This record gives sequence, structure tokens and C-alpha cells, in this order.
Amino acid sequence: MNMMSSAGLAPFAVASDADPARTHADALKALGLSLDSHRGDDLPVRSPIDGALLATLGTHDAADIDAMVARARTAFLDWRQVPAPHRGELVRRFGTLVRDNLDPLSALLSAENGKILEEARGEVQEVVDICEFAVGLSRQLYGLTIASERPQHRLTEYWHPVGVLGLISAFNFPAAVWAWGTTVALVCGNAGIWKPSEKTPTTALAFVGLLQRAMRDFEAAPANLVQVAIGGADIGARLADHPGIDMLSATGSTRMGRDVAVRTAQRFARSILELGGNNAMIVTPSADLDLAIPAITFAAAGTAGQRCTTLRRLIVHEDRKAELLARLMPVIGKLSTGNPLAEGVQVGPLIDGAAFDRMQAALERARAEGGTVHGGERITDGVPATGYYVRPAIVEMPGQSAIVCEETFAPILYVIIYREFTQAITLQNGVPQGLSSAVFTMDMREAEYFQSALGSDCGIVNVNIGTSGAEIGGAFGGEKQTGGGRVSGSDSWKNYMRRATATVNYSSTLTLAQGVRFDVVEDDNKGGN
Repeated sequence: MNMMSSAGLAPFAVASDADPARTHADALKALGLSLDSHRGDDLPVRSPIDGALLATLGTHDAADIDAMVARARTAFLDWRQVPAPHRGELVRRFGTLVRDNLDPLSALLSAENGKILEEARGEVQEVVDICEFAVGLSRQLYGLTIASERPQHRLTEYWHPVGVLGLISAFNFPAAVWAWGTTVALVCGNAGIWKPSEKTPTTALAFVGLLQRAMRDFEAAPANLVQVAIGGADIGARLADHPGIDMLSATGSTRMGRDVAVRTAQRFARSILELGGNNAMIVTPSADLDLAIPAITFAAAGTAGQRCTTLRRLIVHEDRKAELLARLMPVIGKLSTGNPLAEGVQVGPLIDGAAFDRMQAALERARAEGGTVHGGERITDGVPATGYYVRPAIVEMPGQSAIVCEETFAPILYVIIYREFTQAITLQNGVPQGLSSAVFTMDMREAEYFQSALGSDCGIVNVNIGTSGAEIGGAFGGEKQTGGGRVSGSDSWKNYMRRATATVNYSSTLTLAQGVRFDVVEDDNKGGN
């Protein structure tokens, strides 16, 4: 990434016409970044807002990946020797640059990804937040001192850097997911190679460009500490197969994760998988609908239904369904859908035509399985003609049929009724995925049951709040076909380090564990003449 000085740049604002291509170019200029060194003829990058061409980039091949891994290995060998608090200082400087450039980064992300500006700002703020989290971790990479059963022995566990992190991210969070893993991996002493979605590569280049700027005046940072690999599934497969990639973090579909898991397992490398979600919310008889309605609306329609934590199943007590739908449908119907760069818009476009086709196919299957569909059609009035804008769909289902058990990355909310709370839990857990879940109740017993081992089987379990919008402090990830990984938060830093158990004997005798005796008899002269 070629970089220019950012000194003296005027405050950034999206132009009144909210033109994606112009906004994208203006944002890069405001950031002092250029894509010139990455341009090529291989990968056209288009905005989902109106199909505008934002850039045409070159892609990498297998030989390029081999060279990247070699450079990353060299960087790692130097970086692991830098004390962790100093590694945290680099992440702190990067976070400051992101904070200082929040507006142009948000606009660039929105133009390329299609999420509304408000959500784009939230994602960029999430990068700042995880930087702060990682900086704190840089002074808290604690090991253990363990009581030894042997006299005058010390038993200790240490944590050391693993090596080179390969990271594959999806289009829907083109910056935050990378930052979740990479900032923590950096303070742990690792190097990284980032393979972003081919739908959002310029966002990746912009964030790594700022990281390189932070490294420019940071003498302890070696060259090639974090690199970007541009390309499609073949590049992701090369990273998964490469013996020089010590751990691979992948966010995306269950299908992709299954391929990554097999490839990494074959060579005994680590994988951190954050895959599909088919998230449910239970609405109980005591639920406060003044809380539930806005929570349902954002969780189901935010990011045009293209979050892994999007609310896809609404499990409602039979006594509350009529009231809830009578209130929810008008709210969903009033959502402002359109150009996400324009202030006041609440729902932007789907990422592309293929996503729209998958949504329509899912709605047809829902009808065939007995569902009543409200909404879900393409919107053409008042929106850019070449974007795929849709009305969020609410689908009343007679039960949890086959299509309900699948994840469709679109704003489709299936509504199912229940009678007994244990039946609702069975429905909640009765899908292959296990990422996020929620219950709305004022009953303490129901709330506690939901969080217990008898309740939700998901990695994220919420009470009186929606399924999306997780904070960075908690471990993020899920169970079952969601992959079981925890990409960030809490003690996920251990994923990016290796553990070494050390025993030190400071006595004058050799004592074996478990009371084992093994006497050795030496000659009296002990090997002398």
C-alpha cells in the first residue's frame, strides 16, 4: 500500500449526493492512501449500493502465498523477541490512527460493503475497542505456578507465541473480524496474513495501510508483520494447506469451515472457526414487548440480515403471537431502505444478486412447507436501480421445518409458536447451528433456566436483549456447526499462543513423580580411571 502524509487533511464528510464511487475515492484520499500498488486486471470490486466499480485489483497466486509465508516467518522470529507490553504499544498506536480516521474508514467500508453508515461507524469503533482490549492484554498474558508433589521442585506453565496466523474474513464485517484476531495475535507475539473476502478487499488494504503507518515510526516492528493476500477460495485453501501457517482463523459459512477444518487437521495445525448462525429468540408470556420489538427489529433487519448473529427464528408463546405481530409488522414495514450512505437509512442492500436469489429460493421453500410470507420482495422505487434492495420478510411457520433449520444470509424472520417453556428450549436448540440466542422474560426462573446447562446450547446466551451486537470483552463464537471457536474476547488470547509446562528441580536429589522408584547403580569410580 502506497501511503501519503495525512497532515493537513480536511475533516471528512460524505458528499450530499451519497455517490458510492466518489465516496470511496474521497475516503481513500482523506486517509492518505493509494491502491496503485495493488491495481491489476483480475478482481473488479463493485459497490453493492449501485454496482459502481470501485477498483480493479490484482490477485495473488500460490507462489505469492509461499513468499508471504516466508516473509511472515522472518517477521515472527524477530517480533516474538519484543516484550509483550512493547508489542501492545504498536497496537495502541494503530488504534489511535483508526480512531482519528473513523469517518473516512466508515464511509469507505459502507461504500464497499453496503451496510448503513451508522453500522459502519459501529464496526470501525469496534476496531478501536479491540485495540484497547489487546493493549490491556499485553500486560496480562499470565501463566501459572502449580503446587508440585515433589519437594524443592517448581512446576510452572508458560505461554509463548505460536508463529504465523492466517486469517480469512467474510464480507459482512470486513474490518472488525480481522481486528478481533490480529490485534490479539500481535500482542501475543505472532505475525499475520489476512485473506479478506474478495467482495471487500479495499477495506482490508485501508486498515492494513494504517497499521503500516503505525509501524513506520515503531522501530521494534519488523517488516511484513501483517500482510494482505487478495484472491478467492483458492487463496484461502492455500493458506489452510500451507505448512508455514501455524494457525488459521476462518469466519464464514459452515461449508467453508468444514473444508478449512479438514485441511488444517490433516497437518495438525490449529483452526479457529466462527461459522454459520441460525439464531433464535424466545418471547415468553411475561415478555416486555416495549423492549422486545426494537430488539427483534434490529436483530432481524440490521445489516440487511447479513450478520452471523442475525435473528432468524422467533419462538413466541401462543398467547403473545397476535399482539407481537400486530406491533412488529408495522415497525418492520416503516424501516427506511435505500442508499446506506444517506443519513436516516436503516437498511441497505444485499451484497449481490446471488444473495437475493438465495433469499427468494428460501421464501419459496417456506411457502411450500406451509409458511405465510409477509414482505421479502425486491424494492425498486427510491433506491439505486442496480442494487439488490429487499423488504425484510416475516414468515409465519406451522413448525420448525427443513428451511427453518437452514441459515439464509438475508432478512428473513421465521415465526413459530410454543406452549410450554421446555418446548421453546427444544425448538431453540433443534438446529445444527449454535451461535447466538436470546429470551425475553420477566420470570427469573425462565431467565436462569435459559442460561443454565438445561437451556440454550449456544455460545452466546442473552436475556432481554437481542441476538446481535456482542461486546468485545466476552468470548465470541458458538457451538455445533458454528465451529466451536472463540475468535476474540475473554481468554481467547490462548488460541494465539502455545503452552509450555516446565518443572525445575532445585534439590540435591532426583525425585520421580507418583512415588516411582528407579534406582540406578553406578560403578564406584563413576567412570574414572
